[in-house]
Amino acid sequence: MRSWIRILREVPDSILCMVENPSEGVPNLRKFVTEVTAADDGESEDDDEDLNDRIHFLPWEQNPFDHQQRSHSLCNVMLDSHPYKGHTTAQDALYAGVPIVTRSDGNDMPLRVSMSANIVLGLEELNAVGGSVEYENIAIRLGADETWFRSVRERLVETCLRKDPMHPYWDVPRYVENFQKGIKIVWDRFLEGKEADHVEVEEDVHGEGKLGGTMEAELVAREEKRRRMKAKHEQMNDEL
Repeated sequence: MRSWIRILREVPDSILCMVENPSEGVPNLRKFVTEVTAADDGESEDDDEDLNDRIHFLPWEQNPFDHQQRSHSLCNVMLDSHPYKGHTTAQDALYAGVPIVTRSDGNDMPLRVSMSANIVLGLEELNAVGGSVEYENIAIRLGADETWFRSVRERLVETCLRKDPMHPYWDVPRYVENFQKGIKIVWDRFLEGKEADHVEVEEDVHGEGKLGGTMEAELVAREEKRRRMKAKHEQMNDEL
């Protein structure tokens, strides 16, 4: 929260949005902002109230698609929390074309989710390996340097729109296939009585030595198959 306060101060006219969950915590957070701001530089309570006016709490959305649409319409950048990082919320932001600034100075799995996403998406410059100060500086630069911000966001959106094959980050069928291979490797090692070890999945190489990826035609075929199966099940339920 202290980092977010500094970012707010350094980026004029910026606002900070958080989910109001639970609503009972909102007064405590606003009180913390007032106390920290006063302790940092001894400014007046009027200044503290102005800073709180730039912090907005959004109501909880039951429908994730409504939340994603709201993120796209309202937010320019997601400031990842620390030490437990965004998981589902991070994917919601990325899916809406909102880049994520995250601290990556740790080795635990919850600390590395958003960092890994940025690496796969080619946005490593948003990973603050140096800790909180670097994290703040990256966010402040995004807020002050419009050219850089547009470059980052355009690269993110481009990964979402890539076809034939899809970008690896958004290629769910490809991920599922590789994950299944990894689980089978683990199971085979267990049956063979081998000790636990790191698992490396090697993808199949297609023509001209290129790695595979899901093509748009495959997605269309999968969706058509899903719809046929759904219609068949609905017909069977009606007959019952």
